[in-house]
Amino acid sequence: MVPKRPETANGPGTGQDGAVPERPAIADATGVGAASTDAARQRLALAQTALLSALVAGAPAPEGFDRERLRVQSRALAAKRASVIAKVAPELPGILGAGYRSAFLAYAQGRPLTGGHRRDALDFAARLLAQDLPADPAARRQLAQWWQDRAGPRPPRSGPVSRLVRAARLAFRRR
Repeated sequence: MVPKRPETANGPGTGQDGAVPERPAIADATGVGAASTDAARQRLALAQTALLSALVAGAPAPEGFDRERLRVQSRALAAKRASVIAKVAPELPGILGAGYRSAFLAYAQGRPLTGGHRRDALDFAARLLAQDLPADPAARRQLAQWWQDRAGPRPPRSGPVSRLVRAARLAFRRR
C-alpha cells in the first residue's frame, strides 16, 4: 500500500501558501541540456550524411571509417541496385546482354538513387543512348524504343493485346 501524500487545506501537492513548488529543470540522461542535445543531433546528422554520401554517391570516406570496407559496401549496394533494376525492367539485361551489369555499375557510380527504380532505369537507358551505346545498332534501336515506350507519364500496358502490338511494331521496325 502506497502512503498518501498529506493534503493541505489548499489542495494536494501545494505548499502552505497554496503555490505549486517549482521543479528543477530536467536534463537528459547524460546531464546535458537541450542546447547541447541539438548540437549533438546536428553533428550526428552531418556524420550520417557524409557516410551515406560515401556509400551511394562516391564521396570520400568520412574521418574514422575504413575506406576499403566502405568501397566494398558501396560496390555491394550498387550491385544490389543493378539487380533491382533488372527486376523492375527485365528488358534492359535482355537488350544489353552480358554488358548490362558493368554498364549499370559505371552509371551508378556517383549517382545516388533519387527518383525511384523506374526513374533510375529510364535515366540509365537515357545515359547509354546519349553516349551512343550499346555499340550494336540493333541493340541501340531496341533500347531507344524501350526508353520511348516508358518515358511517358505511365508505363506501358502489360495486357496480352498490348504486348502483341508492341511485338508487331518492333518486328516491323527490324525490317
